[in-house]
Amino acid sequence: MLDKDGAPLQPTTPARARKLLKAGRAVVHRHTPFVIRLKDRTADQSQVDGAELGIDPGSKHTGIAIFTMTRGIRCGLYAIDLTHRGSVIRDKLAQRAAYRRGRRSRNLRYRAPRFNNRRRPEGWLAPSLRHRVDTVMSWVHRLARWAPVRGVHMERVAFDTHALTAGRPLEGVEYQHGTLAGHEVREYLLAKWRRACAYCGANNVPLNIDHIQPRSRGGSDRVSNLVLACIPCNQAKSNRPIEDFLRRDPKRLATILAQAKAPLRDAAAVNATRWALWRALATAFPGQIRTASGARTKWNRTRAGLPKTHTLDALCVGWLESISAYPATVLAVTATGRGTYTRTRTDAYGFPRLRLPRQKTFFGYQTGDLARAAIPAGKKQGTYIGRIAVRATGSFNIRTRHGLVQGLGHKHFRLLQRADGYGYTTRKEGCSISSPV
Repeated sequence: MLDKDGAPLQPTTPARARKLLKAGRAVVHRHTPFVIRLKDRTADQSQVDGAELGIDPGSKHTGIAIFTMTRGIRCGLYAIDLTHRGSVIRDKLAQRAAYRRGRRSRNLRYRAPRFNNRRRPEGWLAPSLRHRVDTVMSWVHRLARWAPVRGVHMERVAFDTHALTAGRPLEGVEYQHGTLAGHEVREYLLAKWRRACAYCGANNVPLNIDHIQPRSRGGSDRVSNLVLACIPCNQAKSNRPIEDFLRRDPKRLATILAQAKAPLRDAAAVNATRWALWRALATAFPGQIRTASGARTKWNRTRAGLPKTHTLDALCVGWLESISAYPATVLAVTATGRGTYTRTRTDAYGFPRLRLPRQKTFFGYQTGDLARAAIPAGKKQGTYIGRIAVRATGSFNIRTRHGLVQGLGHKHFRLLQRADGYGYTTRKEGCSISSPV
Protein backbone atom coordinates (compact mmCIF):
# COMPACT_ATOMS: atom_id res chain seq x y z
CA MET A 1 0.00 0.00 0.00
CA LEU A 2 1.20 3.52 -0.89
CA ASP A 3 0.04 6.93 0.24
CA LYS A 4 -1.03 9.55 -2.27
CA ASP A 5 2.58 10.71 -2.73
CA GLY A 6 3.80 7.18 -3.49
CA ALA A 7 5.52 6.55 -0.13
CA PRO A 8 5.14 2.97 1.18
CA LEU A 9 2.73 2.25 4.03
CA GLN A 10 2.28 -0.83 6.18
CA PRO A 11 1.04 -3.77 4.05
CA THR A 12 -2.65 -4.51 4.42
CA THR A 13 -4.97 -7.47 3.93
CA PRO A 14 -6.78 -8.26 0.66
CA ALA A 15 -10.16 -7.70 2.34
CA ARG A 16 -9.24 -4.17 3.43
CA ALA A 17 -7.77 -3.42 0.00
CA ARG A 18 -11.08 -4.43 -1.63
CA LYS A 19 -12.99 -2.13 0.72
CA LEU A 20 -10.70 0.82 -0.04
CA LEU A 21 -11.01 0.28 -3.79
CA LYS A 22 -14.79 -0.14 -3.63
CA ALA A 23 -15.16 3.05 -1.57
CA GLY A 24 -13.08 5.01 -4.07
CA ARG A 25 -10.41 5.85 -1.52
CA ALA A 26 -7.68 3.98 -3.44
CA VAL A 27 -6.63 3.13 -6.98
CA VAL A 28 -4.62 0.23 -8.40
CA HIS A 29 -0.98 1.25 -8.60
CA ARG A 30 0.34 -2.05 -9.96
CA HIS A 31 -1.38 -5.24 -11.04
CA THR A 32 1.27 -7.87 -10.15
CA PRO A 33 2.37 -7.79 -7.38
CA PHE A 34 -0.89 -6.09 -6.40
CA VAL A 35 -0.20 -2.60 -5.02
CA ILE A 36 -2.82 0.06 -4.24
CA ARG A 37 -2.33 3.80 -3.74
CA LEU A 38 -4.49 5.82 -1.37
CA LYS A 39 -6.04 9.02 -2.69
CA ASP A 40 -6.78 10.78 0.59
CA ARG A 41 -3.86 10.10 2.92
CA THR A 42 -0.29 11.24 3.36
CA ALA A 43 1.53 9.37 6.12
CA ASP A 44 4.57 10.27 8.19
CA GLN A 45 7.15 7.54 7.61
CA SER A 46 8.27 7.75 11.23
CA GLN A 47 4.79 6.60 12.26
CA VAL A 48 4.88 3.50 10.04
CA ASP A 49 5.87 0.32 11.91
CA GLY A 50 7.75 -1.12 8.94
CA ALA A 51 8.45 -4.61 7.68
CA GLU A 52 11.52 -6.77 7.18
CA LEU A 53 12.82 -8.80 4.27
CA GLY A 54 14.16 -12.34 4.31
CA ILE A 55 16.23 -13.75 1.43
CA ASP A 56 17.12 -17.39 0.82
CA PRO A 57 19.51 -17.25 -2.19
CA GLY A 58 19.89 -20.29 -4.42
CA SER A 59 21.29 -21.36 -7.76
CA LYS A 60 17.99 -21.85 -9.62
CA HIS A 61 15.46 -20.39 -7.17
CA THR A 62 15.59 -17.62 -4.59
CA GLY A 63 12.99 -17.24 -1.87
CA ILE A 64 11.97 -13.74 -0.69
CA ALA A 65 9.62 -13.14 2.24
CA ILE A 66 8.20 -9.94 3.73
CA PHE A 67 7.27 -10.16 7.39
CA THR A 68 6.81 -8.19 10.57
CA MET A 69 8.56 -9.13 13.81
CA THR A 70 7.37 -8.28 17.32
CA ARG A 71 9.48 -9.49 20.26
CA GLY A 72 10.98 -12.26 18.15
CA ILE A 73 7.65 -13.49 16.71
CA ARG A 74 7.45 -13.27 12.93
CA CYS A 75 4.26 -12.86 10.93
CA GLY A 76 4.67 -13.55 7.21
CA LEU A 77 2.92 -11.06 4.93
CA TYR A 78 4.06 -11.82 1.40
CA ALA A 79 6.26 -14.40 -0.32
CA ILE A 80 7.96 -14.56 -3.73
CA ASP A 81 9.63 -17.58 -5.32
CA LEU A 82 12.04 -16.15 -7.89
CA THR A 83 13.22 -18.48 -10.67
CA HIS A 84 16.49 -17.46 -12.36
CA ARG A 85 17.40 -17.94 -16.01
CA GLY A 86 21.13 -18.55 -15.55
CA SER A 87 21.02 -21.83 -17.49
CA VAL A 88 19.30 -20.08 -20.42
CA ILE A 89 21.97 -17.36 -20.45
CA ARG A 90 24.74 -19.97 -20.37
CA ASP A 91 23.20 -21.88 -23.28
CA LYS A 92 22.77 -18.71 -25.35
CA LEU A 93 26.38 -17.68 -24.75
CA ALA A 94 27.54 -21.14 -25.77
CA GLN A 95 25.41 -20.95 -28.91
CA ARG A 96 26.81 -17.53 -29.77
CA ALA A 97 30.35 -18.81 -29.31
CA ALA A 98 29.60 -21.76 -31.59
CA TYR A 99 28.26 -19.43 -34.30
CA ARG A 100 31.36 -17.26 -34.11
CA ARG A 101 33.66 -20.26 -34.16
CA GLY A 102 31.86 -21.56 -37.22
CA ARG A 103 32.17 -18.25 -39.06
CA ARG A 104 35.90 -18.13 -38.37
CA SER A 105 36.42 -21.59 -39.85
CA ARG A 106 34.49 -20.86 -43.06
CA ASN A 107 35.74 -19.01 -46.10
CA LEU A 108 34.49 -15.64 -44.85
CA ARG A 109 35.96 -12.21 -44.35
CA TYR A 110 39.08 -12.44 -42.23
CA ARG A 111 39.16 -10.50 -38.98
CA ALA A 112 42.39 -10.43 -37.04
CA PRO A 113 42.18 -11.67 -33.44
CA ARG A 114 42.02 -9.01 -30.72
CA PHE A 115 43.70 -9.41 -27.36
CA ASN A 116 43.71 -5.87 -25.93
CA ASN A 117 40.15 -5.95 -24.53
CA ARG A 118 40.18 -9.29 -22.77
CA ARG A 119 41.00 -8.12 -19.23
CA ARG A 120 38.26 -8.78 -16.71
CA PRO A 121 37.62 -6.17 -14.00
CA GLU A 122 37.98 -6.95 -10.33
CA GLY A 123 34.93 -8.72 -8.97
CA TRP A 124 33.88 -9.97 -12.41
CA LEU A 125 31.24 -12.68 -12.49
CA ALA A 126 30.11 -14.79 -15.41
CA PRO A 127 26.92 -13.42 -17.02
CA SER A 128 24.83 -16.35 -15.77
CA LEU A 129 26.04 -15.64 -12.20
CA ARG A 130 25.77 -11.86 -12.47
CA HIS A 131 22.17 -12.36 -13.56
CA ARG A 132 21.37 -14.03 -10.23
CA VAL A 133 22.70 -11.09 -8.24
CA ASP A 134 21.06 -8.46 -10.45
CA THR A 135 17.68 -10.20 -10.44
CA VAL A 136 17.58 -10.50 -6.65
CA MET A 137 18.63 -6.88 -6.22
CA SER A 138 16.01 -5.76 -8.73
CA TRP A 139 13.25 -7.39 -6.70
CA VAL A 140 14.64 -6.14 -3.40
CA HIS A 141 14.54 -2.57 -4.72
CA ARG A 142 11.00 -3.09 -6.05
CA LEU A 143 9.73 -4.41 -2.75
CA ALA A 144 11.43 -1.56 -0.90
CA ARG A 145 9.42 0.89 -3.06
CA TRP A 146 6.11 -0.81 -2.20
CA ALA A 147 6.69 -1.78 1.45
CA PRO A 148 8.47 0.06 4.30
CA VAL A 149 11.52 -2.22 4.57
CA ARG A 150 13.43 -1.60 7.81
CA GLY A 151 15.80 -4.57 7.74
CA VAL A 152 17.10 -7.34 5.49
CA HIS A 153 17.97 -10.88 6.59
CA MET A 154 20.08 -12.95 4.20
CA GLU A 155 21.14 -16.58 4.43
CA ARG A 156 24.84 -16.62 3.58
CA VAL A 157 25.79 -20.22 3.01
CA ALA A 158 29.19 -21.66 2.16
CA PHE A 159 29.66 -25.08 0.58
CA ASP A 160 32.93 -26.97 0.94
CA THR A 161 32.90 -28.47 -2.54
CA HIS A 162 36.11 -30.41 -1.98
CA ALA A 163 34.66 -32.13 1.09
CA LEU A 164 31.43 -32.78 -0.82
CA THR A 165 33.45 -34.45 -3.56
CA ALA A 166 35.38 -36.61 -1.11
CA GLY A 167 32.25 -37.58 0.81
CA ARG A 168 34.00 -37.17 4.19
CA PRO A 169 35.54 -34.38 6.29
CA LEU A 170 39.00 -33.27 5.20
CA GLU A 171 41.82 -31.94 7.32
CA GLY A 172 45.09 -30.12 6.75
CA VAL A 173 47.15 -31.27 3.78
CA GLU A 174 44.27 -33.40 2.45
CA TYR A 175 42.86 -30.26 0.83
CA GLN A 176 45.95 -30.23 -1.42
CA HIS A 177 45.25 -33.73 -2.72
CA GLY A 178 42.62 -33.50 -5.41
CA THR A 179 40.77 -36.28 -7.16
CA LEU A 180 43.64 -36.79 -9.61
CA ALA A 181 46.53 -36.66 -7.14
CA GLY A 182 49.29 -38.80 -8.67
CA HIS A 183 47.29 -39.70 -11.80
CA GLU A 184 46.73 -38.33 -15.22
CA VAL A 185 43.15 -38.08 -16.38
CA ARG A 186 43.33 -41.02 -18.77
CA GLU A 187 45.23 -43.23 -16.35
CA TYR A 188 42.76 -42.36 -13.63
CA LEU A 189 39.84 -43.33 -15.88
CA LEU A 190 41.57 -46.55 -16.97
CA ALA A 191 41.96 -47.56 -13.36
CA LYS A 192 38.45 -46.45 -12.39
CA TRP A 193 36.64 -48.25 -15.24
CA ARG A 194 39.00 -51.27 -15.26
CA ARG A 195 40.27 -50.58 -18.78
CA ALA A 196 36.93 -51.56 -20.34
CA CYS A 197 34.11 -49.78 -22.11
CA ALA A 198 31.59 -48.56 -19.54
CA TYR A 199 28.67 -49.12 -21.93
CA CYS A 200 29.32 -52.58 -23.42
CA GLY A 201 32.16 -53.96 -21.27
CA ALA A 202 34.54 -54.49 -24.21
CA ASN A 203 38.24 -54.62 -23.33
CA ASN A 204 41.49 -54.86 -25.27
CA VAL A 205 40.08 -52.32 -27.75
CA PRO A 206 40.87 -48.63 -28.31
CA LEU A 207 38.97 -46.55 -25.73
CA ASN A 208 37.84 -42.93 -25.95
CA ILE A 209 36.94 -40.53 -23.16
CA ASP A 210 33.18 -39.83 -23.21
CA HIS A 211 30.95 -37.48 -21.21
CA ILE A 212 28.12 -39.13 -19.29
CA GLN A 213 26.07 -35.96 -19.62
CA PRO A 214 27.09 -34.39 -22.96
CA ARG A 215 28.66 -30.97 -22.87
CA SER A 216 26.11 -29.74 -25.42
CA ARG A 217 23.44 -30.52 -22.80
CA GLY A 218 25.15 -28.80 -19.89
CA GLY A 219 27.58 -31.55 -18.85
CA SER A 220 30.88 -30.56 -17.26
CA ASP A 221 34.49 -31.71 -17.77
CA ARG A 222 34.80 -32.97 -14.20
CA VAL A 223 36.26 -36.42 -13.82
CA SER A 224 32.99 -37.54 -12.23
CA ASN A 225 31.30 -36.89 -15.60
CA LEU A 226 33.83 -38.87 -17.67
CA VAL A 227 33.83 -42.55 -18.64
CA LEU A 228 35.71 -44.76 -21.08
CA ALA A 229 33.87 -45.89 -24.20
CA CYS A 230 34.86 -47.94 -27.23
CA ILE A 231 34.63 -46.26 -30.62
CA PRO A 232 31.31 -47.91 -31.70
CA CYS A 233 29.60 -47.03 -28.38
CA ASN A 234 31.01 -43.51 -28.42
CA GLN A 235 29.68 -42.90 -31.91
CA ALA A 236 26.32 -44.52 -31.16
CA LYS A 237 25.78 -42.47 -28.02
CA SER A 238 26.81 -39.21 -29.72
CA ASN A 239 25.33 -36.32 -27.70
CA ARG A 240 22.34 -38.22 -26.36
CA PRO A 241 21.67 -38.37 -22.63
CA ILE A 242 22.84 -41.59 -21.04
CA GLU A 243 19.27 -42.36 -19.94
CA ASP A 244 18.19 -42.38 -23.57
CA PHE A 245 21.19 -44.37 -24.77
CA LEU A 246 20.86 -47.12 -22.14
CA ARG A 247 17.08 -47.19 -21.80
CA ARG A 248 17.09 -50.89 -22.81
CA ASP A 249 19.77 -51.80 -20.28
CA PRO A 250 18.59 -50.31 -16.96
CA LYS A 251 20.96 -52.43 -14.91
CA ARG A 252 24.08 -51.06 -16.62
CA LEU A 253 22.61 -47.56 -16.47
CA ALA A 254 22.18 -47.85 -12.72
CA THR A 255 25.75 -49.15 -12.35
CA ILE A 256 27.25 -46.23 -14.28
CA LEU A 257 25.19 -43.61 -12.46
CA ALA A 258 26.13 -45.16 -9.13
CA GLN A 259 29.81 -44.58 -9.91
CA ALA A 260 29.24 -41.08 -11.20
CA LYS A 261 29.10 -38.34 -8.60
CA ALA A 262 26.50 -35.63 -8.37
CA PRO A 263 27.54 -32.37 -10.06
CA LEU A 264 28.41 -29.45 -7.81
CA ARG A 265 27.38 -26.72 -10.26
CA ASP A 266 24.63 -25.33 -8.05
CA ALA A 267 26.84 -25.21 -4.96
CA ALA A 268 29.57 -23.45 -6.95
CA ALA A 269 27.06 -20.86 -8.22
CA VAL A 270 25.91 -20.05 -4.69
CA ASN A 271 29.52 -19.82 -3.48
CA ALA A 272 30.46 -17.47 -6.32
CA THR A 273 27.53 -15.08 -5.84
CA ARG A 274 27.02 -14.95 -2.07
CA TRP A 275 29.61 -12.23 -1.41
CA ALA A 276 28.57 -10.17 -4.44
CA LEU A 277 24.94 -10.27 -3.28
CA TRP A 278 25.91 -9.36 0.27
CA ARG A 279 27.96 -6.36 -0.89
CA ALA A 280 25.12 -5.16 -3.13
CA LEU A 281 22.62 -5.42 -0.26
CA ALA A 282 25.00 -3.68 2.16
CA THR A 283 25.34 -0.79 -0.29
CA ALA A 284 21.58 -0.49 -0.81
CA PHE A 285 20.66 -0.90 2.88
CA PRO A 286 23.61 0.33 4.96
CA GLY A 287 23.51 -0.86 8.54
CA GLN A 288 20.35 -2.94 8.00
CA ILE A 289 21.82 -6.25 6.76
CA ARG A 290 21.88 -9.29 9.00
CA THR A 291 23.28 -12.63 7.86
CA ALA A 292 22.75 -16.14 9.17
CA SER A 293 23.88 -19.64 8.31
CA GLY A 294 21.86 -22.29 6.56
CA ALA A 295 21.98 -24.45 9.70
CA ARG A 296 20.22 -21.68 11.64
CA THR A 297 17.53 -21.47 8.98
CA LYS A 298 16.95 -25.22 9.05
CA TRP A 299 16.75 -25.21 12.84
CA ASN A 300 14.18 -22.41 12.81
CA ARG A 301 12.10 -24.13 10.13
CA THR A 302 12.18 -27.49 11.92
CA ARG A 303 11.26 -25.92 15.23
CA ALA A 304 8.29 -24.17 13.62
CA GLY A 305 7.17 -27.41 11.92
CA LEU A 306 7.23 -25.94 8.40
CA PRO A 307 7.96 -27.83 5.17
CA LYS A 308 11.07 -27.22 3.09
CA THR A 309 10.44 -24.48 0.49
CA HIS A 310 12.45 -21.48 -0.67
CA THR A 311 9.90 -18.95 0.58
CA LEU A 312 9.55 -20.56 4.01
CA ASP A 313 13.35 -20.71 4.28
CA ALA A 314 13.38 -16.97 3.58
CA LEU A 315 10.86 -16.49 6.38
CA CYS A 316 13.05 -18.51 8.79
CA VAL A 317 16.38 -16.78 8.10
CA GLY A 318 18.17 -15.39 11.14
CA TRP A 319 17.20 -15.08 14.78
CA LEU A 320 13.57 -15.57 15.81
CA GLU A 321 11.50 -17.02 18.63
CA SER A 322 8.54 -18.37 16.70
CA ILE A 323 6.41 -17.86 13.59
CA SER A 324 2.78 -16.87 14.08
CA ALA A 325 1.67 -17.05 10.43
CA TYR A 326 2.98 -17.44 6.91
CA PRO A 327 1.45 -16.50 3.51
CA ALA A 328 -0.84 -19.19 2.17
CA THR A 329 -0.30 -18.03 -1.43
CA VAL A 330 3.10 -17.56 -3.08
CA LEU A 331 3.81 -15.40 -6.10
CA ALA A 332 6.06 -17.46 -8.39
CA VAL A 333 8.17 -15.09 -10.50
CA THR A 334 10.11 -16.46 -13.47
CA ALA A 335 12.79 -14.40 -15.22
CA THR A 336 11.91 -14.53 -18.93
CA GLY A 337 14.10 -11.75 -20.32
CA ARG A 338 13.16 -8.63 -22.25
CA GLY A 339 13.49 -9.97 -25.75
CA THR A 340 16.53 -9.71 -27.98
CA TYR A 341 18.48 -7.05 -29.82
CA THR A 342 19.03 -9.27 -32.85
CA ARG A 343 16.99 -8.47 -35.93
CA THR A 344 17.41 -11.88 -37.55
CA ARG A 345 16.78 -15.52 -36.78
CA THR A 346 19.42 -18.07 -37.69
CA ASP A 347 19.28 -21.59 -39.01
CA ALA A 348 21.19 -24.53 -37.54
CA TYR A 349 24.42 -23.31 -39.17
CA GLY A 350 24.27 -19.71 -37.98
CA PHE A 351 23.10 -18.11 -41.22
CA PRO A 352 20.16 -15.65 -41.14
CA ARG A 353 16.88 -17.14 -42.33
CA LEU A 354 14.42 -14.28 -41.68
CA ARG A 355 14.31 -10.62 -40.73
CA LEU A 356 12.45 -9.15 -37.76
CA PRO A 357 10.83 -5.69 -37.74
CA ARG A 358 12.86 -2.80 -36.44
CA GLN A 359 10.27 -1.93 -33.79
CA LYS A 360 8.74 -3.81 -30.89
CA THR A 361 5.71 -1.62 -30.20
CA PHE A 362 2.60 -1.72 -32.37
CA PHE A 363 -0.54 0.30 -31.63
CA GLY A 364 0.82 1.11 -28.16
CA TYR A 365 1.44 -2.52 -27.14
CA GLN A 366 4.36 -4.91 -27.23
CA THR A 367 4.70 -8.64 -26.77
CA GLY A 368 4.52 -9.66 -23.12
CA ASP A 369 2.20 -6.88 -21.95
CA LEU A 370 -0.57 -7.86 -19.55
CA ALA A 371 -3.88 -6.67 -21.01
CA ARG A 372 -7.63 -7.19 -20.95
CA ALA A 373 -9.55 -7.78 -24.19
CA ALA A 374 -13.33 -7.24 -24.22
CA ILE A 375 -14.91 -8.66 -27.39
CA PRO A 376 -18.54 -7.43 -27.67
CA ALA A 377 -19.83 -9.88 -30.30
CA GLY A 378 -18.90 -12.72 -32.61
CA LYS A 379 -17.47 -16.20 -32.14
CA LYS A 380 -14.88 -14.91 -29.66
CA GLN A 381 -17.25 -12.82 -27.58
CA GLY A 382 -16.13 -12.45 -23.99
CA THR A 383 -13.46 -10.96 -21.75
CA TYR A 384 -9.88 -12.24 -21.82
CA ILE A 385 -7.03 -11.34 -19.47
CA GLY A 386 -3.45 -12.45 -20.07
CA ARG A 387 -0.17 -11.84 -21.88
CA ILE A 388 -0.38 -10.69 -25.47
CA ALA A 389 1.69 -11.21 -28.61
CA VAL A 390 1.51 -8.23 -30.96
CA ARG A 391 1.44 -8.19 -34.76
CA ALA A 392 2.01 -5.35 -37.19
CA THR A 393 -1.39 -6.10 -38.73
CA GLY A 394 -3.17 -5.21 -35.46
CA SER A 395 -4.40 -8.78 -34.92
CA PHE A 396 -3.09 -9.80 -31.50
CA ASN A 397 -2.92 -13.12 -29.66
CA ILE A 398 -3.58 -13.42 -25.93
CA ARG A 399 -2.66 -16.28 -23.62
CA THR A 400 -5.01 -16.69 -20.67
CA ARG A 401 -5.16 -19.32 -17.94
CA HIS A 402 -7.56 -21.28 -20.18
CA GLY A 403 -5.34 -21.31 -23.27
CA LEU A 404 -4.34 -19.28 -26.33
CA VAL A 405 -6.84 -17.06 -28.15
CA GLN A 406 -5.74 -15.79 -31.57
CA GLY A 407 -6.78 -13.03 -33.90
CA LEU A 408 -8.21 -10.33 -31.61
CA GLY A 409 -8.29 -6.74 -32.84
CA HIS A 410 -6.05 -4.26 -31.05
CA LYS A 411 -8.94 -1.82 -30.49
CA HIS A 412 -10.52 -4.22 -27.98
CA PHE A 413 -7.48 -4.30 -25.67
CA ARG A 414 -6.82 -2.29 -22.53
CA LEU A 415 -3.37 -2.28 -20.95
CA LEU A 416 -3.07 -3.57 -17.38
CA GLN A 417 0.71 -3.77 -16.94
CA ARG A 418 3.72 -3.35 -19.16
CA ALA A 419 6.03 -6.28 -19.85
CA ASP A 420 8.87 -6.20 -17.33
CA GLY A 421 10.85 -9.32 -18.21
CA TYR A 422 9.12 -11.64 -15.73
CA GLY A 423 6.30 -14.16 -15.86
CA TYR A 424 3.95 -14.50 -12.91
CA THR A 425 1.95 -17.38 -11.48
CA THR A 426 0.39 -17.97 -8.08
CA ARG A 427 0.35 -21.17 -6.08
CA LYS A 428 -0.52 -22.41 -2.65
CA GLU A 429 2.40 -22.76 -0.26
CA GLY A 430 3.69 -26.31 -0.47
CA CYS A 431 1.56 -27.06 -3.57
CA SER A 432 2.78 -27.47 -7.16
CA ILE A 433 -0.52 -26.48 -8.83
CA SER A 434 -0.27 -22.94 -10.19
CA SER A 435 -2.28 -20.53 -12.28
CA PRO A 436 -0.98 -17.67 -14.47
CA VAL A 437 -1.45 -14.08 -13.37
